Amino acid sequence: MGGHHKSQSAPAAVDERRVRAILDALERTWGHATCELNHRNPFELLVATILSAQSTDKRVNQVTPELFARYPTPAALAAADPDDVERIVHSTGFFRQKTRAILGVARALVDRHGGEVPRSMEALTALPGVARKTANVVLGTAFGIPSGIVVDTHVKRLANRLGLTRETDPVKIERDLMALIPRDRWIDFSHQLIWHGRRICHARKPACDQCPLAPHCPSAEVGA
Repeated sequence: MGGHHKSQSAPAAVDERRVRAILDALERTWGHATCELNHRNPFELLVATILSAQSTDKRVNQVTPELFARYPTPAALAAADPDDVERIVHSTGFFRQKTRAILGVARALVDRHGGEVPRSMEALTALPGVARKTANVVLGTAFGIPSGIVVDTHVKRLANRLGLTRETDPVKIERDLMALIPRDRWIDFSHQLIWHGRRICHARKPACDQCPLAPHCPSAEVGA
């Protein structure tokens, strides 16, 4: 375990046996978990991840088939009419911002990377509008590179409920989790925790009585 990382904020009560038990329960329950954004290549995943901000994967999956049918490559998207892209992505919310973002990313891929999605955190986060979370999604899911741990709203909520961090800032949460979770589990751990958050540990009414993590979770209210 990577427990030798000195994190200022990981609660003292996080012991390796409990982390191992949580990881084992996640693996048993959600061993088949994958990214739920439909994509056929790293470029499609990068665009879909940008569109998923403040939206749902389900909604994004409804708009990307038309988007990628019309603009299948970074070069095609870079040359797209913004009005047409806005029309297609409208239902994902913040459609003007998102259109600017994906057109900017497409242009940067063409200009800096020959139309290919780069395979490093540094190069990805240098793209316009691409932060660590998006880069982690692309590196982990498209390339199998464990660059870090994706911290979305589900991971943020569950990491706190499970007592794996006391932080609220995603970068600090990620740092705490990276210190606790073995590197070879980073990619799967993100997928599994997100699936768990969508299916059992809901924001408003977590189904603690159905939760395989309940015995290891300080927030569980079993039988309450």
